Amino acid sequence: MIEVMKFYSCFLLLLALLSLQACGPGGSPPLRVATAANVQYAMKALSQDFEEKTGIETEVIVGSSGKLTAQIQHGAPFDIFVSADMKYPAKLYEKNFAVTEPVVYAYGKLVLWTLGNDVSLSLDSLSSENVTHLAVANPEIAPYGQAAVAALKYFHLFESIRGKIVSGESIAQTNQFVLTGAAQLGFTAKSVVLAPELKEKGRWVEIDPMSYPPIRQGVVVLKNPKGDREKSQKFFEYLLSAQGRKILAGFGYETAVKK
Repeated sequence: MIEVMKFYSCFLLLLALLSLQACGPGGSPPLRVATAANVQYAMKALSQDFEEKTGIETEVIVGSSGKLTAQIQHGAPFDIFVSADMKYPAKLYEKNFAVTEPVVYAYGKLVLWTLGNDVSLSLDSLSSENVTHLAVANPEIAPYGQAAVAALKYFHLFESIRGKIVSGESIAQTNQFVLTGAAQLGFTAKSVVLAPELKEKGRWVEIDPMSYPPIRQGVVVLKNPKGDREKSQKFFEYLLSAQGRKILAGFGYETAVKK
């Protein structure tokens, strides 16, 4: 399994490196935004609005925050890193892979989601015999997986249901487990269930935010030697602007600036 994961990571990195040859209009490469999986739907709306306002083409690369961090450290040509936490952006800044200190652009919310009508949508139902599989993002590399495990431990459920957990590499894979029926329920980001593509699918309930540490999501401008620093800075400022925060709030993120 470890060797397969290493091969997969190398394959993704190779694709990213090959994408350097792809250029946008006028021969200039697009702004490459490495995006945590929970932000992918919001980022679609953000990048579209950013392009309309600035004329700067963007390319969104989606993955778990941990995997994207590893790819950046191995030379992936990304310009911006929009993470699901602050730990990974801080790590990149400390190791001189980023030119800006990490800044919180939003606070994520955790939800329990199901497509079925044959299970009760509550944490108590996880112990039921009717629930055999629960999708959770890998807590080793995915911040929302860490939040899910923290919530399960807070409610003293983790040990009793851990055998039911199906671990996804990221929120994106966790979502697929729910969508395909491989898991009856799954923990995901509120931004996912509010996305236009998914908001009519299934039922969800928000998890008490007191049960897990705040999901402080951070962004940094990366040191891409072949990138355009001015364009990167514009996107960085746009994400933190009133318009950027408005779009993020529409996907369920808390965007109030906190001290």
